[in-house]
Amino acid sequence: MADKPLGFVALESIKQGPKDPAATLAQIREIYFKTTKRTIEHDIAHAIELLKTLPSEDERDKAAVYMEGLAQMRMEWHRAGKKKTKRT
Repeated sequence: MADKPLGFVALESIKQGPKDPAATLAQIREIYFKTTKRTIEHDIAHAIELLKTLPSEDERDKAAVYMEGLAQMRMEWHRAGKKKTKRT
């Protein structure tokens, strides 16, 4: 795994995508584990672009677990933000 954060993604890397489907899955997994409340929207968009590069349905099924996890985190963090807003 890379030591540098996934904050910025070059457009070129999304267009080309990783050459190996296993590398794409590993990158989606890394996004899942490194996402934060502040970066969730960008991370989901990045993961979706990577998911589009996977050539087979089996590989997309493997990535679905991480995609669902990202969606769940976004929903929970969004709800938590709304609750704080209501109290003030």
